[in-house]
Amino acid sequence: MPPLVANTERPLGFQQRRPAHPLNDETGPPVTPRTAHRIAGIAGIAVAALIAAAGLGAAAAPASAATADACTRTLPAGASSIPVPFGGATYAVPVHVPAGATGELPLVLDLHGSNANGTVQAQISGLAAVADAEGFIVANPSGAIGAPAFAQTLPDGNWGWNVPGVPLTSGTFPPDGSRDDVAFLTAVVEAIDAQGCVAEGSVFATGFSGGGRMASALACSRADVFAAVAPVAGLRAGRADPAALATIEAGSCAPTRPVAVLSFHGTADVVNPYPGNADPRWGYSVAAAAAGWAALDGCDATPTSTTATATATRIAFAGCAEGGAVEYYELAGGGHTWPGTTVDLSALGATDASVSASALMWDFFEANARTAAAEEPPVASPAPSAPAAPPSAEQAPRELAATGPASVLAAISLAIGLALIGASAVGAARRRRA
Repeated sequence: MPPLVANTERPLGFQQRRPAHPLNDETGPPVTPRTAHRIAGIAGIAVAALIAAAGLGAAAAPASAATADACTRTLPAGASSIPVPFGGATYAVPVHVPAGATGELPLVLDLHGSNANGTVQAQISGLAAVADAEGFIVANPSGAIGAPAFAQTLPDGNWGWNVPGVPLTSGTFPPDGSRDDVAFLTAVVEAIDAQGCVAEGSVFATGFSGGGRMASALACSRADVFAAVAPVAGLRAGRADPAALATIEAGSCAPTRPVAVLSFHGTADVVNPYPGNADPRWGYSVAAAAAGWAALDGCDATPTSTTATATATRIAFAGCAEGGAVEYYELAGGGHTWPGTTVDLSALGATDASVSASALMWDFFEANARTAAAEEPPVASPAPSAPAAPPSAEQAPRELAATGPASVLAAISLAIGLALIGASAVGAARRRRA
């Protein structure tokens, strides 16, 4: 099988990168349990001081000053694992903390594609290296839907996400009693915050393929937690309407406030086709998904296109409500891959090496952190069910044949098998760079 392939040119997103730095301790909504506890400590000190000043009880002990101190991170630097109890089970979640970082840090959840796991996704995205350079925590949790939907062939298992109301790549819906992954991933954030000192307003999510669809669902359901998301080959703005798959089901994505959204998608993606398809797991086009988020974020209806590289076009919506931003990169000829990855995903099509999705998404996340503790701004109505341009009559049959459940699973399994060749060498190289 082909070896891992490293890109030799510096992709867009890596020019003029900043050196490693601790980020400012800026806070904003939502208030996590740890921060609420800290605020309570400050309030306790204030009350005790007022009581003492009024002479109303010298015996009343003031709250400990340590309660109001900044969080002390107990997660070790580098790669580790944190146990996350949820639904009667405990899940080990891989976490990477940059060395030498001080103060509260942003958090990025990096979600794997269907039929994969968090370890595989960490190799594909390479976000740990970006985290070391830029100063944020990255976590790689795994889904919990396994056999029989996904044959168990990988060392850390083959898993899928329970994207609300959406079938799996196998064509079946998640089994009854499947883990609520919106709630689970929120619990992951809380667990890491408790031990890792996560900066308020700086929680983000990305994901590849099915992980991108899951990240989209987080933006729809937990806009109070996630300030921005950046799905790769998986942007959605709600479920495809079962009665008209080229449209978004009304009300299926209803964020409580604007969420900044960035995406990357190849025009030759045969798993999640750029123009859409007739699979209820996917359905409407990438352009329709971006337009849906533009409506949700109160942006202008017509985007502007600019040339980023010879193969990458940046499409952005202006005029968004506070906290909102919508843009995506259309990658000409790109397959179902992660732009700029050093992992060989050629079984899923061409990888665009002219841009680095991981570097660009961090710049986007950093620019869209919530830093003002203000009331939640109003959000636009749910995305309209505007029809997306369907594939041509000649194109549609080929796309549907290529994206059937068996074909999707086979392609993903092959790609993961190729990607795992030499994984230990890649990990060792990254540790040396760090």
